[in-house]
Amino acid sequence: MKAVIQRVTQASVQIDDAIIGSIKNGILILVGFHGEDTRDTIEWMVNKVLQLRIFTDSEGKMNESVIDIKGGILVVSQFTLYGSVKKGTRPSFIEAAKPTEAEKLYDYFLEYLKKESPVTIEAGEFGGDMKVSLINDGPVTIIIDK
Repeated sequence: MKAVIQRVTQASVQIDDAIIGSIKNGILILVGFHGEDTRDTIEWMVNKVLQLRIFTDSEGKMNESVIDIKGGILVVSQFTLYGSVKKGTRPSFIEAAKPTEAEKLYDYFLEYLKKESPVTIEAGEFGGDMKVSLINDGPVTIIIDK
């Protein structure tokens, strides 16, 4: 499982002309699933993300989590995180979970995140042709690979 975490002042995801998810201050999570990921992998990732201390405290140090600041979380599935260009220039996605399995993992990721988090959770549409907009704060971008 791979996740790209971006600290944002705002983020949204749009399909056609409709915004289907948006947040103000918080984190945007781009998430991709490996063919061997399990519910344990997802639970580890959710707990790690919720505890990440990437927001500044009163002394200007990155010492607070998205929960501490009462921020929002926007989750967008992105299988291209598993695109490999080790050979050639056309990405290979053989390590990515198959779409039917990846959708189940994505759904469980959202379900578990909502269960564990007291903050607002918004999401993109699995497999949708989405337009993601964000203002990266800092910029702060963290990549987590499990």
